Amino acid sequence: MIKKFIFNVQSLVNPLRLDIFLSEQDIFSSRSQVQNLIKKNQVFVNGKNAKSSLIVNNDDEISVELSEDFNLIIEPENIGLDIVWEDNDILVVNKPKNMLTHPTTKEITGTLVNALLYKYGYEGLSDINGIMRPGIVHRLDRNTSGLLMIAKNNKAHEFLTEQIKNKTAKRNYLAVIGGNLDKNEGTIDAPISRNPNKPEKMAVVEGGKPSVTHYKVIENFKGYSFVELELETGRTHQIRVHMAHIGHPIVNDTLYGGKKLKVKTQEQVLQAYKLNFTALKNDDIIELEIKPDNDIEKVLKYLRSNY
Repeated sequence: MIKKFIFNVQSLVNPLRLDIFLSEQDIFSSRSQVQNLIKKNQVFVNGKNAKSSLIVNNDDEISVELSEDFNLIIEPENIGLDIVWEDNDILVVNKPKNMLTHPTTKEITGTLVNALLYKYGYEGLSDINGIMRPGIVHRLDRNTSGLLMIAKNNKAHEFLTEQIKNKTAKRNYLAVIGGNLDKNEGTIDAPISRNPNKPEKMAVVEGGKPSVTHYKVIENFKGYSFVELELETGRTHQIRVHMAHIGHPIVNDTLYGGKKLKVKTQEQVLQAYKLNFTALKNDDIIELEIKPDNDIEKVLKYLRSNY
């Protein structure tokens, strides 16, 4: 049995080599693995076999055919889901910390997708993003908790994707950051791409993808701030990168140089706490908000007592 993955190239600021583009996708473990698949004629661009050096552009369709022995079996797992809202087309879950949104080649168990497959199966989730990401419209980092929209069918998936693209869906976060901002409200507009020196990180890079984050200070402490953030775009690690870029990284974010507190948390003190989107069935505006998670509550209690 052949497994087929399709990638529709979107939002590229600069054209990329085919092998580089594919190696940045989560299903592949390395660039050499991608190059090997290309040599075996298992990769097609716009329906034609391609070389590793082929330059891909926006609107290209890349398909990869993987044989049965390619180890990507995603098993359903009986993991509890915290469902905040649901109808026949869409559900919203509260993803806990220390959980990947979807599997990768290095980690295929214990993810939100494994839990979704147990409850809904592949037939009950959209398949636009392939077998690794059924139902996944947007994602959260492993150690960022909070609200995620899940599409139960392809029509809902496209409907939600369009809202994110057109900025009619609102995604708001809470975070504790190091330092105090000069202004109580502001906007960070800085392009993001993969860090050229450390591929596990993202960075503000000239020529990267346009990225915009709005912030508002909720509460100030001596050397720390509690803030609300709203995404206008949704790049990988966007909030973490932007806050580090302006010199105010998120507390306990070891990847991006966050200040360390004596309060133990599961990495960055960041939560997706509010969502606003339109339902597919009747165009109702859905507004959802959850309470600050345990990490945020612990950190705020400590700061209010000591700073």
